[in-house]
Amino acid sequence: MKLGITMSPTEYSIRPDELARACEERGFESIWFPEHSHIPVSRRSPVPTGAEEMPKEYAYTYDLFAALTAAAGATKTIKLGSGICLAAQRDPITMAKQVASLDQLSNGRVLFGIGGGWNAEEMENHGAPFARRWKILREKIEAMKAIWTQKAAEYHGEFVNFDPIWSYPKPVQQPHPPVLLGTLFSGGLHRVINYCDGWLPVGATVQDLPVAIHELRTQAEQAGRKANEVPVSIFMAPDDEAVLRQYQDMGAHRAIFFVPPESAASALPLLDTYARFVPQFQ
Repeated sequence: MKLGITMSPTEYSIRPDELARACEERGFESIWFPEHSHIPVSRRSPVPTGAEEMPKEYAYTYDLFAALTAAAGATKTIKLGSGICLAAQRDPITMAKQVASLDQLSNGRVLFGIGGGWNAEEMENHGAPFARRWKILREKIEAMKAIWTQKAAEYHGEFVNFDPIWSYPKPVQQPHPPVLLGTLFSGGLHRVINYCDGWLPVGATVQDLPVAIHELRTQAEQAGRKANEVPVSIFMAPDDEAVLRQYQDMGAHRAIFFVPPESAASALPLLDTYARFVPQFQ
């Protein structure tokens, strides 16, 4: 089982390039950055964790692809994950070029994690109706795959529509970087199977995961895919070897530890704490 690190990179936290370099030095397989383009002041959408206060970092995160590019330039081997990219509220033609460019500049190290998003006002400010986000997301991912894999790509859908275009660079990874879908537990497994390459469960418990992973594999086989071709990456892994062993035993491909967006003086010792698991699992 691979081990990774996630943090919201901000102007007041350890720099994304410094964090990535430190993670690579300690042997972690991947580093993941989330995103919010902005946070509407209205606060109509509740925080998914149930917290009363909106976490400060949600409004302060660096641009996702700028942070990942900084991380790429400071490292050589660690994989670079979007965890997650709010793809439904981004332009798919521009996003396809951003992901492909990052994959080229990093020599094929991108893990493209996506999700439907939870902040309705944020999404609507980008012209994406919240109630249609899953349809929008699918069309944008399908359009991006066409751009990545075709010389003259075109796509015609309800929300994404363009005649043949040329767009380079193409990704290093073939046919494209793995697309990993973050969903609220097991409700979106059919989406993982239909147009993605892996699952990022959100809000999953150790008790419920085995059933969900079994269902994911069953759906994969029913769709003509091999079960091991749809890996599971678990965010917010605990500092607990017994739980990590449970993840490993149930077939999780990756466990990802959380680092708060704080200074290097706070972040690096926490990395050292997590790093003690690297020799045991990687």
